[in-house]
Amino acid sequence: MFGKKKAFSAARIDTLIGQGTEINGDLIFSGGLHVDGKINGSVVAEEGSTAILILSEYGRIEGEVKVPNMVLNGEIVGDVYGSIRVELAPKSRIKGSVYYNLIEMAIGAEVNGGLVHRPDGLQPQKAIEDKSTQWNENSEAATEK
Repeated sequence: MFGKKKAFSAARIDTLIGQGTEINGDLIFSGGLHVDGKINGSVVAEEGSTAILILSEYGRIEGEVKVPNMVLNGEIVGDVYGSIRVELAPKSRIKGSVYYNLIEMAIGAEVNGGLVHRPDGLQPQKAIEDKSTQWNENSEAATEK
């Protein structure tokens, strides 16, 4: 337990988004992504990959994040989905819900939203509202008048 090295502590970084860089639009990647800059859009790892996202204390993402492994120390405005592991470092700030399989949260990390355990990376089910009866009732009421 103690002294065990983290599986992704020496992760290979394929892409670096520097501190002065701003990306407007969704970002899909594989491998390792290190973000020091700002991304306005969703950040998604290729399906079936074991990609890792490292968000530094200078980084900011405004949009959904769907990555199997992540180490967060910056700010995210949007929901976070980690199918394998989510690590929240002391300066991380999340404004949205965190859906995780395994989570590690340091003292000082903030989540302004929900923490939802999703074993085996299951994604939340979105409820579908049946509006067909509502529409029929409204259209019948309108024809009676």
